Amino acid sequence: MIASTSCAALVAGGAGACFAEPSALPTMRDFLIAWQVGNTEAAARLTTGAERAAVASALGAVERQLDAAAMRLSIGVPVPTGKRDQKAIDKQGDRAEARFSVKVDLGENGEPWTYTGLMNLKRIGGKWRVVWDPSIIHPSLKPGQRLAVVTEVAPRASIQDSAARPLLRRVPAQIVGVYPGQLRDPAKTLDQLAKATKTAGGDPLDTERLLGRVQSAPPNAFLPLMTLQRPGDNALIARLGQVQGLHSQAVQAPIAPEHAAEVVGSLGPATANRLQQVGAPYQPGDTIGVSGLQLLQQRRLAGTPTVRVVAQDPNGQNRQELRSWPGTEPQPVRTTLDRQYQPRAELALKGLRHPASIAVVRASTGEVMAAANHLTQGRNLAMEGRYTPGLTFGYVSARALINGGMSQNTETQCPATANVGGRTFTNPGGKGRPAATLQRHFAFSCATTMANLSSRLDAKTLVAEAQRLGLGKGWNISVPAFTGTVPTPKNAAEKAALMVGQSEKLQVSPLSMALVAGASETGTWFPPYLLNEPRDLQQGVAAQPLNPMSTSQMKLLMRRSVHSGTANAANVNVNGTVSGVTDIVEQGGKTVSWFVGSRGDLAFAIAVEGRVNAAEVAAGFLTGTPAGAAAADR
Repeated sequence: MIASTSCAALVAGGAGACFAEPSALPTMRDFLIAWQVGNTEAAARLTTGAERAAVASALGAVERQLDAAAMRLSIGVPVPTGKRDQKAIDKQGDRAEARFSVKVDLGENGEPWTYTGLMNLKRIGGKWRVVWDPSIIHPSLKPGQRLAVVTEVAPRASIQDSAARPLLRRVPAQIVGVYPGQLRDPAKTLDQLAKATKTAGGDPLDTERLLGRVQSAPPNAFLPLMTLQRPGDNALIARLGQVQGLHSQAVQAPIAPEHAAEVVGSLGPATANRLQQVGAPYQPGDTIGVSGLQLLQQRRLAGTPTVRVVAQDPNGQNRQELRSWPGTEPQPVRTTLDRQYQPRAELALKGLRHPASIAVVRASTGEVMAAANHLTQGRNLAMEGRYTPGLTFGYVSARALINGGMSQNTETQCPATANVGGRTFTNPGGKGRPAATLQRHFAFSCATTMANLSSRLDAKTLVAEAQRLGLGKGWNISVPAFTGTVPTPKNAAEKAALMVGQSEKLQVSPLSMALVAGASETGTWFPPYLLNEPRDLQQGVAAQPLNPMSTSQMKLLMRRSVHSGTANAANVNVNGTVSGVTDIVEQGGKTVSWFVGSRGDLAFAIAVEGRVNAAEVAAGFLTGTPAGAAAADR
């Protein structure tokens, strides 16, 4: 039985009430209600069609052919406010012409497709019947035709370096897809596709949505479902080759990062979980960004597809467009990565046996010139790593001391051990040094010197200095980056531990320390940015001018460390004087080797998860040579 509420919904705008309808209206109403609720057999019984099974099949196929989320049918034609209503039915004797409205929700948060439908009715033996014709489905649909949804995807735009040169290279790839009309059992084929993809380590495809897409696509046109890269996806390609109904096309595609792989990111199939990240209008079967900038800038790089609803013969011929929704053109993403320094940073890490990363910035602007990672399993530790800085934190604590009135030439002590607040601090190697200037003791990594000098600073002053250098502050950069955490010391022991960079909760990233080193050179801390186009806005993050007097002394302090101190291995005369500090830190059972420094307007930080001479790695970066044996395990 048809509910009276359905009658009211359909009649609204067309007639006042069910009992007041003209005689042909009940047949029209019942036909539309049956079609809308999916009772196509009941709808077919109200027609003059001799092949009522064929009529029911045609009506039932509409939502599948459109992959429609919903379809609503209404008697009459909506008209703008103030306009005269059109009659729902024009009746002349035993014949009538009726108008109705169709609203189809194609999903993906797009604009619904609305149009006016038309049907003819005929009174036979005193009963009104709908004169069946495919044009009832859509006025432009002809006998033998079907509806289809054509999705046109433009070539993906490139991720570029600072000079607008692509950071991607062409590699052999395999486009896997189907010819929808050739599938004997579409659901089975897509289920096997989903299972093979999941066993490859990915989250599952949404096979229900994917089936809808396949059923709505033109039957004889190749429908791409995923792009796989060789040789990395060879095993999956082989498995998919065994799935009946799948086809593949070999291509050369610009999809592999040439440099900065962890920053650029990768592409992959639009699985269920990934679609939740990127949202509409992307669908199962699309190839989308799954990490890095490819994911973060998905909408810009891919644009949005153009979607067309067409009427066509089953073989794809005589296609007529019924409605289209234009997409947006893909646009490239231009980064600040420098083609000179990014390859150098990658080469410098190449020979290491441990996970390692380098962040390089332009000291006078904050732009990220390189972010290189080695053996980090896809993680961008150059920007997101979380490490205890050790004595490289001296960039902060020494500046705080100098701002407090101390000089780099102040005589200081460097005992083998120092006890501050009940905690014992030891120099690297466990040896002390004779009394000397702060500059000299700092150059030779005297941790006990810095620990003892903590009594000259209060906790808030030390933390405030770290914040002036951007640590623990919000940067508003458009890509994930760790700005650092700087705890406020609660007692003398914690303050001394913070001074020497060994506080338990003190953590920094290579990028955050590269910015600190840059500030030491320029006298101003600049917030970082990685994107030139679209430009990182850095809203609410301002450059921080520093005390020029302390900046001048800090330059001498850091240059002495490289010239004749523990960071001497970085003392290479390549286009300027090198400044910096090195340390090896034990962090929760993990050894981290640091070098943080600068050369002119180039500031950089290196973190290696193992015991190496990080100053030698820095020299390799500056000279364009791999670390190799020069920075072997120590």
